[in-house]
Amino acid sequence: MSPENGTPATTTSAHEHAVNLDDLVALDVHTHAEVSRDGRGSLSPALLGASEDYFAAHGHRQPTIAETAAYYRSRRMAAVVFTVDAEHATGHPRISNEEIAEDCAEHADVLIPFASVDPYKGRAGVREARRLVEEYGVRGFKFHPSIQGFAPDDRLAYPLYQAIEELGAVALFHTGQTGIGAGVRGGGGIRLKYSNPMLVDDVAVDFPDLRIILAHPSFPWQDEALAVATHKEHVHIDLSGWSPKYFPPQLVRYANSLLQDKVLFGSDYPVLTPDRWLADFEKLDIKPAVKPKILKTNAARLLFPAMRTENEK
Repeated sequence: MSPENGTPATTTSAHEHAVNLDDLVALDVHTHAEVSRDGRGSLSPALLGASEDYFAAHGHRQPTIAETAAYYRSRRMAAVVFTVDAEHATGHPRISNEEIAEDCAEHADVLIPFASVDPYKGRAGVREARRLVEEYGVRGFKFHPSIQGFAPDDRLAYPLYQAIEELGAVALFHTGQTGIGAGVRGGGGIRLKYSNPMLVDDVAVDFPDLRIILAHPSFPWQDEALAVATHKEHVHIDLSGWSPKYFPPQLVRYANSLLQDKVLFGSDYPVLTPDRWLADFEKLDIKPAVKPKILKTNAARLLFPAMRTENEK
């Protein structure tokens, strides 16, 4: 039962069979739950305003999870949904992981729940992560080191990584610059250095079976991200947060060749829509055989390892 409202928790098996991968044209691995059921935002007003300014998305609507589901269903896409738990660093209460998972379960044909647990929560966070996977069908965990105020290679997070690895879930790390806090005095206290993807390299060494996603083109550390993803077996890169027309040329080159099986479509919805992302992606010089891998099959293999799409048969 959910500690929030007493409703039944969803099970992992329910999610394993709800998404019909063969009916989808794309699988977006990076979307945000920005507002709770009671209307509370995932960020403080100051940080939200800075993010909107950065993305030139001032006043953008913060869709409910039901609205997100309808948006993706109408486009024959599925989406990973998450929030960020940064209560220790920001003092701002998170949106409940249980709430997100329950709402995604109501739209399990198109939505895949991830969770976020602040590494500073220690053993309580580890217990929560296990419960979220085992009772709520959560498939991965979002980390935003800059907002959460920790270095990914800090041992404080290692018990949480160990649990995620043992549970067979995915760890998704924000990498590179962030629009959150941009232009605010002192950057809102957010330190960019924590989102250098090279800090995730130690995590990939110390947890060799942990499936990892480095989120976003990792400006100003794009080469570091490419190096880690090329070197470490289970490290992937998602392409969210940037219009593809701004991708660094080396990222496009690697996506077309060495990393064609490890690069994933992500939008950053709602601040960047998949409609805009896909329109710009079509203009990139991506090999025809590689496009379906980026748009769907790589993510399907990562999130649903027991399932195969028609493209892989």
